[in-house]
Amino acid sequence: MYGAFKQHLLGELDTIRQAGLYKHERQLTTPQGAHVGISAGQEVLNLCANNYLGLAQHPEVNAAAKAGLEEWGYGLASVRFICGTQSLHKQLEQRLTDFLGTEDTILYPSCFDANGGLFETLLGAEDAVISDELNHASIIDGVRLCKARRYRYRNNDMADLEAQLKAADRDGARFKLITTDGVFSMDGYIARLDEICDLAERYDALVHFDDCHATGFLGEGGRGTHEYRGCMDRIDITTGTLGKALGGASGGYTSGKREVIELLRQRSRPYLFSNTVAPPVVAGALKAIELAAESSELRSRLSENTAFFRAGLERLGFELLPGEHPIVPVMLHDAGLAARFAEEMLKEGVYVIAFSYPVVPQGRARIRTQMSAALSRDDLEFALAAFGRVKERLGL
Repeated sequence: MYGAFKQHLLGELDTIRQAGLYKHERQLTTPQGAHVGISAGQEVLNLCANNYLGLAQHPEVNAAAKAGLEEWGYGLASVRFICGTQSLHKQLEQRLTDFLGTEDTILYPSCFDANGGLFETLLGAEDAVISDELNHASIIDGVRLCKARRYRYRNNDMADLEAQLKAADRDGARFKLITTDGVFSMDGYIARLDEICDLAERYDALVHFDDCHATGFLGEGGRGTHEYRGCMDRIDITTGTLGKALGGASGGYTSGKREVIELLRQRSRPYLFSNTVAPPVVAGALKAIELAAESSELRSRLSENTAFFRAGLERLGFELLPGEHPIVPVMLHDAGLAARFAEEMLKEGVYVIAFSYPVVPQGRARIRTQMSAALSRDDLEFALAAFGRVKERLGL
């Protein structure tokens, strides 16, 4: 019975390979960090992790996670409303609420789950969701699960957003929810969240943003896009992750208006039917938030690294997408070329990844580099020299 289906799958995989879009997973032989070991036996400089603040292997975070394991155990073998809530989980939810400047917070196994359980819970067929065209896959999938009428606006285009809000009103929407990434992960563009809030107030809409690539380091206090854009008290819902700047492990959350969070606890399926975030992860995340909130040193180092690396790539003649976020995309456009570039960089001792369709649009392939506070100036100079050599070797 499986035979015909197997041939179909093999054909699909072959098509992916022939298009140069097959994604290989490289095995790491060391913990995450600025330098990692790979299965080929070499140590390489890592420019493709979401380890923005360098906390993934920070000794204080590791120590907190170890203490959490010893005090609270490995896992709870249960969902939250049965026997899967410890006081530790409530501490983290309150700490996130205080840090983000919201009213309440609910933890999820991942931000993908947080987005997957958001829209279906809050919106019905009488409602409208207005989504940025470059939103993360988790938002797209979450929206698909709900029955609300869907509208899409061009990336960061406020005129088009207004047009979609007007269309939702003409269609008689009961409630309207605007949803956007805080930072668009493939481009590093920062959402114009303050202007989105202006339009939301004008057209009586709610605002949600996914801040996975901002929480912990964007804004004066590292609170995220809403702090960076000066609209902390104007947003309704934010989702985010503990798996990037805040320790780099796992776990996600939804934070926002108290009644929203209360309803999610009652009806959000990924929350109700998924095991609780493991206690060691929760303990480590509490320490990571403490480190992110109490000192600007890591944020300053990250910003300096970003500016230095971006300037160096521009001097070498690379095409970069504009911005100031530590996501620095090097545009190569051709998927095959991007894949070859990444392989050549690995030979130079620098670990980068080529991104191509369907992760980015056709003809927009790139090497997405990401800065970290854990990278030294020597690391960045080493990487820039490697970029220059590979550029010359490939005749770019």
